[in-house]
Amino acid sequence: MPNLTSTSEFLLLGFSDIRELQILHFFVFLAVYLTAVTGNLLIIIAVALDHHLHTPMYFFLMNLALLDLGLVSVTVPKAMANSLLNTRSISYSGCVAQVFFMFLLGESDFAILTIMAHDRYVAICNPLQYETIMHRGACIQMAAGAWISGIFFGILHSGGTFAITFCSNVINQFFCEVPQIIKLSCSDMYLVEVGLIVFGCFLGLGCFIFIIVSYVQIFAAVLRIPSVHGQKKALSTCLPHLTVVSLLVFTGTFTYMRPRSHTSSGQNVIFAIIYVVLPPLLNPFIYSMRNKELKTALLKLSDLGHFSKIIASKAFLQKSH
Repeated sequence: MPNLTSTSEFLLLGFSDIRELQILHFFVFLAVYLTAVTGNLLIIIAVALDHHLHTPMYFFLMNLALLDLGLVSVTVPKAMANSLLNTRSISYSGCVAQVFFMFLLGESDFAILTIMAHDRYVAICNPLQYETIMHRGACIQMAAGAWISGIFFGILHSGGTFAITFCSNVINQFFCEVPQIIKLSCSDMYLVEVGLIVFGCFLGLGCFIFIIVSYVQIFAAVLRIPSVHGQKKALSTCLPHLTVVSLLVFTGTFTYMRPRSHTSSGQNVIFAIIYVVLPPLLNPFIYSMRNKELKTALLKLSDLGHFSKIIASKAFLQKSH
């Protein structure tokens, strides 16, 4: 097979060859994308504007929303554009960028979730020391550490992936997914990236074990709270986070740990959508449904928007008169 290391573009998997279905896919993805972007943006704006939410828990939640906003924006807009324009191509640099940002945002996302588990552990198990441990400087340092580690992983994996010699430029996925890119390899260099992925999986497993241990101690502390109301209040701040962690872990595990011998291209796309699109789409709803403070902030935000429209309309009427 020819050496295509110097190829200027890759060909992604199309959703359909039928033009009407391509247009349908575009509008479905557009609706999903706008919903995910709107949900995460509302959380970011609400936390930024409402001083009642200027606490470590909501600071990390804002970071999580930023990461989810980035994750859904890395893959979905390109897939939408390809469906609308009836093309499958992505430039070499565009593919490198997708791999880089997928690892940057994905690793940072899981790191923030791990930090949020630590935050809940300190808040419930060591409430008297909470302000001392989770002070503003410490929160900024932890968030910065999560983002920096994501950048490091992004550089590492994009460099390891595109050091490979390629024998084809046809990727069997609707975005530049590393396992599918590795399949195009002509040489043993792909083993470097496989090693990096295994290393990343061990780190992820370590973070997951840390989260589980934290929640075992959290639930033990909650059971010691004498009042049922106190238990419910403590759990109300933990269950959304635990649900988000479970969603991320189960979708990722379901995608990559399934038997691949009899998996079709269509199934690959469905599984990829589950772990790439579903968490950023559902996370804002999970947090807002069970969080009274966030609900209140979002209601204030909607009232503020309505109030701004009234003021704008009055100003317009005064100018017209």
